[in-house]
Amino acid sequence: MTIYQHLPHPHIAARHAQGPVKVCDQLPQGNAVTRFNTKIAIVITRAVGSMWCAYAFALFDLISLPDAIKGGASAIVAWVAQTFLQLVLLSVIMVGQNVQAAASDRRSEATFHDASATLHEVAHLQSHLAAQDMLLTRIAERMGVEPVPVIDTASGSEPEGQNLAD
Repeated sequence: MTIYQHLPHPHIAARHAQGPVKVCDQLPQGNAVTRFNTKIAIVITRAVGSMWCAYAFALFDLISLPDAIKGGASAIVAWVAQTFLQLVLLSVIMVGQNVQAAASDRRSEATFHDASATLHEVAHLQSHLAAQDMLLTRIAERMGVEPVPVIDTASGSEPEGQNLAD
């Protein structure tokens, strides 16, 4: 007889089977058109969100730099703000977001493994406590004493017919 019986939460098994959530898991599960559009968007985003694309945009923008220089200071400012920064920074920002998403995925996976390890340790602890309950029950039986049941702390009530103050 054990004094305490562990009932694992059903979310534990489901979460362990599911694994950590990653950015790539956020793809829609809709119809074929939605999946196709999403794949096209991902391909374009990966291409534009690369430093090579930023370099290509910078070289492309340099084609119009001589005309901006001929136009004077206001034309140079307009060229930098409207042409160079918008195209080049777009790709650089996307690269930064990709780096942050990858780091977030690594943190998510590490947290998942930490939680799994903690659950594993808690399961061993519960086994150890069950073994101690059995030993304490045998000791109590040899002494002629009834083992004290565990109080249900969630409801705050004692088991029916038992009074721990006795």
